[in-house]
Amino acid sequence: MTTAESPATTARRPATAWPLENAVFSAAMVAQRLPWVDAPARALGLDALTREGVTHRLLAFLRHTRSGRPVQLRTPFGPFLLPLAAADAAGLLARADEAGALAPAVGLTAGGQRYGLSPHVPLPRDAAVPAAELRALLAEDVDRVIAARRGDGTLEWHDWQRGMQRLGRRVVAGATAVEDTLLSEVLAAATAAADSRSYEGRATALRRRLAPYLAAPDPASLAGRMSGQGAGRQGTEPEEAVPAVAHALGLVSEAAAGTVLQALALIAVGAAESPEAAVAEALRRWPPVAAAVYPVRADFVWQDLEVAAGTEILRVPGWLRGLDGEGRPDPGPSGTSATALTSGMPPLCGAPTGCAATRFAALVAEQVVRAVTEAARPVVIAPQFTADRLPDTLDPRTLVVALEDLAARPGDGRVTVGMPTAVPVSAFGYAPAAYGALAHASADRLERHAESLAACAGNSGWSTDEEGERFRVALLSHAERCATAADGVRRAAKRLTDRGGRDS
Repeated sequence: MTTAESPATTARRPATAWPLENAVFSAAMVAQRLPWVDAPARALGLDALTREGVTHRLLAFLRHTRSGRPVQLRTPFGPFLLPLAAADAAGLLARADEAGALAPAVGLTAGGQRYGLSPHVPLPRDAAVPAAELRALLAEDVDRVIAARRGDGTLEWHDWQRGMQRLGRRVVAGATAVEDTLLSEVLAAATAAADSRSYEGRATALRRRLAPYLAAPDPASLAGRMSGQGAGRQGTEPEEAVPAVAHALGLVSEAAAGTVLQALALIAVGAAESPEAAVAEALRRWPPVAAAVYPVRADFVWQDLEVAAGTEILRVPGWLRGLDGEGRPDPGPSGTSATALTSGMPPLCGAPTGCAATRFAALVAEQVVRAVTEAARPVVIAPQFTADRLPDTLDPRTLVVALEDLAARPGDGRVTVGMPTAVPVSAFGYAPAAYGALAHASADRLERHAESLAACAGNSGWSTDEEGERFRVALLSHAERCATAADGVRRAAKRLTDRGGRDS
């Protein structure tokens, strides 16, 4: 519902919200810091009383009373100009960008804290690594993170994040940068300092850290393609390439660590069936840049709306979701792809318009999800949710996902129980159903262990002497005990799962 262009109309200032509207909107912003407030409403099926429900109805009311036009609001975090439709947000920011009226955007946390965003830099045409070539680049690092699962199959966040940062360095900066963990740390420090006094010093350190990888770039990486290695490409000078490579590395690392985990959770609960649909829905529903503030440094006019210098435009894509009547994308293979979704307002970047690095990061995320799901089946342990009741927020740092092998290893006489893994951390506060899912994963592992022990005992090598026969009997006894334990754990898991269903 975007007002049509009306050049003859005299430009006017944005409408100001009433004091009561400011108060309700401020309360909705503050409530974003309190995810537990949704639990009672959801338990009673009163979605209208959740944070998202209240915010949705308030924005719908403001759209009705202001004819859908952006409104000026006063909040505890400052005064903002808030577009009330996704199309208006895109048009308003695109016009401001065209007029050169915007300062760099900053992120806004649920607590009202502002934080730096990776400075947007356009990628050269045809610089992104094609999907067909990405598979080979991703394979080794995806295998490493799958092999690093805990004993119950769950992924530990810090191990997963480190693995995905490693993957990002390989794809963007090249194979020689894979082990350079300091590069990721320097990049994170420079991004956090964006729009602050310390940014120049940290950006200089980042340029020094990237210089060796751009001086002799890996031709398979994004940096190599930007340097012009390969037929038909015109290269970019190393010094000029640094900002674009740094921006792409930051977005790819973010998407690979956070968005991929959320996409795996969507596939696990049946909310998406393909990697493309899963990544697109994860970015749409839980954009990494959930709220961004765009300071206006020069007057400009959009349609008949005059926006003055000093105004701050607030873009909160998640809050506008559903106001224009769009539903959840088709979960099947024909669903919206993430690369198409990110062609407009980028959910990973503070750019006021499209961002090629965001589209590339989404493509990397799709390929990682594809590689993981071809090797394992994702299972959501916590928080518990279903395809028809997806959470309003899903922090990947607190999301617990397990990966189950698609098929047991062949019984060829070897004990194949995987590498030793760490004992899962305490999961205090999880619902009974979450513990039930963990127990099911443990029971499956015990059963596979029993099968591999039995297969090992069946090897003809034990038949050569009496000592070998003793070992065979011992292995079969261990296999029987593991099978008995698996049966007991599975019955306990069923009880916990059933109890969780009754409690919810």
